[in-house]
Amino acid sequence: MHNRHTSKQNKGYPRHAQRHVHEFAGSTKLAEEGADRHNHRFAGFTGQSIWIGSSHIHEIDFSKTDYAGHFHTLRKIRTGPAIPVGNGKHVHFVSGETSENSGHVHAFNFATLIQSPLI
Repeated sequence: MHNRHTSKQNKGYPRHAQRHVHEFAGSTKLAEEGADRHNHRFAGFTGQSIWIGSSHIHEIDFSKTDYAGHFHTLRKIRTGPAIPVGNGKHVHFVSGETSENSGHVHAFNFATLIQSPLI
């Protein structure tokens, strides 16, 4: 069936259906000094795949990670292209900085988890 919400590119799935996302979890690098030195942990799901050339990336729009009463966001962060890990599976590498809060930011880098590891 073909309607205004489907196309060849998305192989007939409705545009809003989640078909290809990755889980992620990570920690930021430490920021500040002394008693205020801290990091943040986060976990979530990437957005849908965004095709670029012969590979694809994902966008991460994580609303907040909190520690000791203050928050940072990971907004509009883009993964790198797919990195093959065997058996037709792949991951993505991600690096960047959080939003600024209380005069500091946190750097981070992590790899996504494999999409549908048991399929």
